Amino acid sequence: MLNDQEVVEKKTQVNGFIGFLKKNGFNIIMLLLILVLIIPDAKSYVLQQLMVTGLFNASMDVNEVDKGSKAQIDFEFVDEKGNLKHTSSLRGKVVFINFWASWCPPCRAEFPSIETLYTKFKDNPDVFFLTLNEDSDLATGKAYLVEEGFSVPMYTSRGNIPTQVYSGALPTTVVLDKDGRIRYHHTGFANYAAPKFIEQIENLISK
Repeated sequence: MLNDQEVVEKKTQVNGFIGFLKKNGFNIIMLLLILVLIIPDAKSYVLQQLMVTGLFNASMDVNEVDKGSKAQIDFEFVDEKGNLKHTSSLRGKVVFINFWASWCPPCRAEFPSIETLYTKFKDNPDVFFLTLNEDSDLATGKAYLVEEGFSVPMYTSRGNIPTQVYSGALPTTVVLDKDGRIRYHHTGFANYAAPKFIEQIENLISK
C-alpha cells in the first residue's frame, strides 16, 4: 500500500506526464510519422498490423485483370545460378509471380505471407513461385531473405517485361493459370496467406 506522500508523488508524476503529452503531443506524433516514413522496418511493421485486420486479404474475386483478355503473357527470367529461363516453359503449372525489393516497406510487409503460401505449395509440382527481385544489388536482396529466414527462391527478370504484368510499381503480384493467362494482378501489398486466396490457388491447380 502506498502512503499519502507516495500517492501525491505518483499523481504529480502522472499529471506531469499528461502535461508533457499535451504540450508536445503534436511533435511526438510528427516524429513517429517521420520515423515510419523513413525507416523501412517501422513502415513495414505498421503495414503488417494493418494486414491483420483482414482488409488487405488477397482474393481473385476482385483484382485488376481485364477479364476479356485471353492473351498468354511471357517473358524471360534468370535463376540464382544464372540460368536463363522463359515463362512459356512453365505451362501446365500455376505460377505465382511477385516483384519485390528489400528496400520496399510494402514488400517487406507482405513477404511473410508469401513465405507462408510458398511453404504450403512448395512441394506441389503444379505450382511455381517466381519471386523476382528488383534490388540494384542482388546480394542485398539475397541477404534480406537469409536474414529473415525466408526460403522463397529468388529470381531476376531479364529483358522487357510486358506492361500487363509489371509497370515498375513495387510490390506487384500476378498469378498465371496453367495456360499462362493472367488470373490475378495486384499492385500494392496484400496478405497472400488468406484462406480464401489459398483456396483459389488450389482451385486453379485442380483445373
